Amino acid sequence: MKPASAILVAMVDEPGTSESLLKTLAPLCSEVEDEVLRDFVSRMDAEYFERFPPETIAHHIQLTSRLTQDHPCELSVRPGRDQHLELSIVAYDYFSEFATICGLLSAFGLNIEEGRIYTFADVAAQPARPATAGPAKRPKSRPSLSRKKIVDVFLVHPVAGERFAATEQQALTEALTHMMQLLEARQFDEARQYVNRRLVERLGKQRNAFTGLLHTVQITFDNSQSPTDTVMDIRSDDTPAFLYAFANALAMRNIYIAKAQFDSDGTKLHDRFHVRNRYGQKLLDPADQQQLRLTAVLIKQFTHALTWAPDPGKALESFDQFLDLIVADKGKKGKQEALDFISDKKTFPLLARLLGASDYLWEDFLRRQHGNLLPLLTEYRDAPLIKPQATLRKELTSLVTRAKTDEARKEALNRFKDRELFRIDMKHIVEPSSNLPDFSLALTELAEVIMERSVADCHAKLEKTYGSPRLANKKPCPFAVLGLGKLGGRELGYASDIEVLFIYEGSGKTSGKKGIENSEFFERLAQELLGWIETKQEGIFHLDVRLRPHGGKGSLANAFEEVCRYYSPTGLAAPYERQALIKLRHIAGDASLGHKLEAHRDAFVYGGEPWDIPTALDLRKQQLNQLVEPGQINVKYSQGGVIDIEYAVQYLQVMHGHKRPSLRTPNTLQALAALVEAGLVNRADGENLRKAYLFTRTLIDGLRMVRGNAKDLVLPPPDSEEFIFLARRVGYATDDWQAGARHLQTDIEEHMGKTREFFERTFGAVA
Repeated sequence: MKPASAILVAMVDEPGTSESLLKTLAPLCSEVEDEVLRDFVSRMDAEYFERFPPETIAHHIQLTSRLTQDHPCELSVRPGRDQHLELSIVAYDYFSEFATICGLLSAFGLNIEEGRIYTFADVAAQPARPATAGPAKRPKSRPSLSRKKIVDVFLVHPVAGERFAATEQQALTEALTHMMQLLEARQFDEARQYVNRRLVERLGKQRNAFTGLLHTVQITFDNSQSPTDTVMDIRSDDTPAFLYAFANALAMRNIYIAKAQFDSDGTKLHDRFHVRNRYGQKLLDPADQQQLRLTAVLIKQFTHALTWAPDPGKALESFDQFLDLIVADKGKKGKQEALDFISDKKTFPLLARLLGASDYLWEDFLRRQHGNLLPLLTEYRDAPLIKPQATLRKELTSLVTRAKTDEARKEALNRFKDRELFRIDMKHIVEPSSNLPDFSLALTELAEVIMERSVADCHAKLEKTYGSPRLANKKPCPFAVLGLGKLGGRELGYASDIEVLFIYEGSGKTSGKKGIENSEFFERLAQELLGWIETKQEGIFHLDVRLRPHGGKGSLANAFEEVCRYYSPTGLAAPYERQALIKLRHIAGDASLGHKLEAHRDAFVYGGEPWDIPTALDLRKQQLNQLVEPGQINVKYSQGGVIDIEYAVQYLQVMHGHKRPSLRTPNTLQALAALVEAGLVNRADGENLRKAYLFTRTLIDGLRMVRGNAKDLVLPPPDSEEFIFLARRVGYATDDWQAGARHLQTDIEEHMGKTREFFERTFGAVA
């Protein structure tokens, strides 16, 4: 006697027997509308009726009948064999749906051991309706009856030690519904990020179970088994979330899965996917098959490294694009080297940290210069974070001196700058042990060497036309660059700009036939420098000259005496400009001239002139009103932000520096230590401020590293995904991601609260 399932499939296959099949199922689907039943029977894959008995089919049809635009999926959980659970998911058909479902099941701690997925045929592919059936009437309640639907059946069991209680079932149902709604809105990336985020958090807790495992995946393609689909046969050792990782890899390659079956014996997997390309066609080209085989396996492997990524979605998306660049590379040797490298299990965690931390590094460096990534990743471990200036100078000189034209020298300098910036940023991101002061020093050393070389090359370029600038006594006219702000304090961070002051000794003319006044020569030199050092994003290595005398209305370069007159007790400098000069430090050009201005600064800033606290606090109040939006926390400008630490230290430096030379330093932490040593700040407050400064500066780096924009200073809402990813970028990478975010929020409140309390206790309230 034939089993019921065999009888059903015969009914589907034999002409004229659809009505018999409907009669068999109708009593089991008494509450289902006739049109829903007919639609299901006529459009479901024939193999489906061979796999399931009538009672199970009727159950699936009942689930299908409940689907609406606002309710796009149904989940049924029933006891399975050997203490397993049988999960049936009925839903409308969406691209990347299978990957989404597998990811959610794994995220909820359900190991998938077996399964079958089936999809409706397109409307055009439906069998002809029997003439005896009468005219079809679509119910008004079924506006989307013609839509394709899927039936996915999984045999699962919870991971060891966990139970899948009713509350988990309800949570899974809600998550599935939310995902289907995102897919309905064609928000595929958002759905992938949602699933990645939750799955990767769970995988992080199981990291020891699969760290470093790169199992062989065997894939074959067969175009003879199906008239519409290519059959992919996959055999592999089992790993956590394999089905999600692989199905997601196919989705990212724009491969549509129409049908699948998968089995596991606990250690080995055997999966079969019926797939089509983005145009709904078979995969016929052997080259395309090989490319898919390669990229899908690598994406699958990389998925398991996402536990190291601050933002898993960002890392996976960038890795996918990176694979496209490698595969498109026309050089066979370079392509193979790249594939060999990223196939190394040691590479994946490194790439995950890097690609999951910064859009800027990917978009503005890696994507455009992906050929440079592999050498840098290979060599970065051997290169120290802080390269001595002598080493940097030697490497840069070697590149620039080989260039034959001014434009080539400029290009060589900026290529070196970008490469070294990337190396420093990368090392800081992928090596959590690198601290902020070392990171700042590495950037400062690079900035000084770049500025030094730029001054020499730009000066030489102008001399070709105008000759060398001379003083009235015919001696050469010195020129110097002094750093201010974070550059002056050796405190550069991620996306810091380069604040500078250009000065020359005095008046005179250049020595060439086209002689010009020194003032014009050095103004041209300053303009040349501003264009010589290129920037990719607002803030990163951008030369900022706004702190020069008279600000934006003044000359770019100023004579020494003019600068001294402006910055003097009788000059025009505002109190905040006196405060800003604390950071002044010679960085390039004539050292004697630079140190001479530093000495003048000491006499002006630390000359004992009273410090006007009310005026300083009024400026701070203006910053709060103009730069901090209501309801937001600006890590720099909000009360308790990093600027309150810097201003508190600087106020005390100006107030007491005339008596205590140890306070005369442009570096904030050195000045704070000197204030504690002098007894002007007690040790408890000093330690609180030191910790708050390092913490807040690290937090600012974490905000800026995503887009590489110096203006990124506002915290995302503490209950947002962005805040969770920020927490991971700055070191709060706990197994429980939300707990890490809560820990970060607590630390923010503590550090900013202590800073604000100290500032107001010492100088008075601002708000």
